[in-house]
Amino acid sequence: MKNKAVQLLKSVHLRQTAPRLAILEVLLSAKAPLAREQIAERIGTNAPNKTTIYRNLTHLVDKNLVHQAYLEDRTAHYELAHNCGKHQCHPHFTCIHCEKTHCLTGTSTPLVELPKGFSMQRQQIHIDGVCPDCRTRNKTKEIGRI
Repeated sequence: MKNKAVQLLKSVHLRQTAPRLAILEVLLSAKAPLAREQIAERIGTNAPNKTTIYRNLTHLVDKNLVHQAYLEDRTAHYELAHNCGKHQCHPHFTCIHCEKTHCLTGTSTPLVELPKGFSMQRQQIHIDGVCPDCRTRNKTKEIGRI
């Protein structure tokens, strides 16, 4: 993972600092967007302070290596930008039962056509529902009650 993180930083001409490498390594191994606190937890005892993490995430977002996704309570979550386009990030699905967020990278959605005078910066789609695992669990529970 470290080699991939180094390559990503080189590709946008950012210095390879320990905090940036640690943040990218966490995001490279993540299966869903992570909040700043979750990134710090996954880095572990060597995690930089929250200001350093936030500042580095901002640099990575500015260089388009990382995107922000706003989930649940509109808290910023971060993920690698490789599955997103310039104006549109892939849709995200959050299960209302287990609260896990899934990246729907194989799903395409059309860009919204805005009225005259509006200018789009980025379109994000967030879907709430029930994931397949929770649907299966709930069906099993219902069958047991019959």
